[in-house]
Amino acid sequence: MTSQTISGTGSCCTPAGTCATGAPADVQDGITTAYKVTGMTCGHCEGSIAQEISAIAGVTSVKAVAATGLVIVTSAGPLDDEAVRAAVHEAGYELAGRA
Repeated sequence: MTSQTISGTGSCCTPAGTCATGAPADVQDGITTAYKVTGMTCGHCEGSIAQEISAIAGVTSVKAVAATGLVIVTSAGPLDDEAVRAAVHEAGYELAGRA
């Protein structure tokens, strides 16, 4: 690793958390929303819900966790809660609301 100093910072790291590469360190674009879903009990449940929600326009990532009943959705813009509710219902589960 070479030593590189950004003028005026005294460090090779920028205020955005990068090492002078111009790329942010582990930053995800979009809006992240947590939902509470009832009825999930296993990995299959998580996959079913993630697949249905991923089909909503603008969704960039979905992480469902059966143990907590939480579904974390990242999207390019705000999502319509009714579209999320319909996707969860299509997967066979119930959206309890935002967490």
